[in-house]
Amino acid sequence: MPDGAALRVGTLNLASGRGPAGRVLSPAGLAAAVADLDVDVLAVQEVDGGQHRSDGTDQAAVVAGALGAADWRAAATLHGTPSPFRGTWTAAEPSLRGPGDAVDGPVYGVALVSRRPVREWAVLGLGAGRARLPLRAPDPATGRVRTWWVPDEPRIAVAACLDGLTVVGTHLSFSPPTAVRQLRRLRRWAAALPGPVVVAGDLNLPGGVPARLLGATRLVSGPSFPAHEPRIQLDHLLALGPVPARDAAVRVLGVGDHRALTVTLGA
Repeated sequence: MPDGAALRVGTLNLASGRGPAGRVLSPAGLAAAVADLDVDVLAVQEVDGGQHRSDGTDQAAVVAGALGAADWRAAATLHGTPSPFRGTWTAAEPSLRGPGDAVDGPVYGVALVSRRPVREWAVLGLGAGRARLPLRAPDPATGRVRTWWVPDEPRIAVAACLDGLTVVGTHLSFSPPTAVRQLRRLRRWAAALPGPVVVAGDLNLPGGVPARLLGATRLVSGPSFPAHEPRIQLDHLLALGPVPARDAAVRVLGVGDHRALTVTLGA
């Protein structure tokens, strides 16, 4: 950290802006739910852009505005709508969209927002696995509960190179073997970024596993999923390199199905 300056970093799985009742929040409701998070850099996962289910909202821009973030980038992992029932989508090429860029929606992916100046942005496609996730849910046509097999989605990582620190935001596969491969690829990529590096996001790997795989320091420890009664930590803030840290917290917000993680870095 430059000159001992403190910087607060966080991560949040937005769940397409769904509130505790499962309904997607309005743009104003979404902004209100994240406004008091008070972080300088926030990694956000499961972010909608131009989706019918979220009223066409550019959720990355709404979150950035609510936090007073001057700069942000969204990275779509897919075009279309992911859904076990009737969703159709195609994989998106790794690219970044920021302030002033139109949404070529519907898209879905991750975002990284920053209240601090960003020297450089970078993006890395992490691919997808072949696994399918079984999900028991009612059939919209018949109302009968059945098993739906949800395909894995492409994954991506976004890096914001700040003065004295790089933050990488990502959301890894629900398949543990695939998530491990993606994390190892991310580690090789991060080694070439200006350090120290903080990895932030829903890594879909529990507890201390991601830190051990990365050879990283676990900055926040505590269950984060599911939000209403967390039993497991899937969300992580991990440091590659020496980073003084304090005031680690796991917070429940009025949006998302995971709890948010925050930590202060530096003096």
